[in-house]
Amino acid sequence: MTDRALYVAMTGASAMLRGQATVAQNLANVDSTGFQATLDATVAVPVTGPGLPTRVAATARTLGVDARAGAIRNTGNPLDVALKPERWLAVQDASGGTAYTRAGDLTLNANGMLMTARGQPVLGADGAPVSIPAYQALEIGQDGTISIVPQGQPASTMAEAGRLQVVAAKTTELQRGDDGLMRPLPGAQPPPPATGAALTSGALESSNVDVAGQLVSMIALSRQFDMQVQLLHRADENARATSSIVSLT
Repeated sequence: MTDRALYVAMTGASAMLRGQATVAQNLANVDSTGFQATLDATVAVPVTGPGLPTRVAATARTLGVDARAGAIRNTGNPLDVALKPERWLAVQDASGGTAYTRAGDLTLNANGMLMTARGQPVLGADGAPVSIPAYQALEIGQDGTISIVPQGQPASTMAEAGRLQVVAAKTTELQRGDDGLMRPLPGAQPPPPATGAALTSGALESSNVDVAGQLVSMIALSRQFDMQVQLLHRADENARATSSIVSLT
């Protein structure tokens, strides 16, 4: 019984630590544009193997991300875009593949490449990184069309300079990678292009992290971790007492 209690307490403490790490990550991204909180839970999982199923492990399991939309704030910056619900902006990840984000705080580098604030190239409807020539006025339409007035030209010369690749997908149809970007679930097809109004220009979506709720979760997880550690100490004390009694007989 002692080793069983030790195992349950140990796995429980480990799950509480992982839960605290998830909450800490959420709190660290309170000010991250378009960030969606990670959802975590602790579940009981029977330990498989030969013999009777007498061991149950407590483990932390990631349930996905919170699909609720964050608050929209107007910035007036023509390069800022706030994605509509279930709409995602396609970007190029570090390996050259396609990934998706709701962070619409875009910038232009020295070469005129459209980038996210985290340095990922933004992809166009043709699948290639978006490059914008020098301009004196820029506008991004609700469907992702980028229109510019070329530098030195009158306003009447506004022309299309590209189009953002915006796709339609439910949050549950995607999974977040270690780089914070979203990708289709294993074996799933890439999400289809979005139709109609997909974004709001001159605005950004704030993080949807509930600060008060996350702080309450952190306190609860901390108390549960302390309880598991106390159980480990108590089981160890019982084992020592049992050993002493046996040695006297």
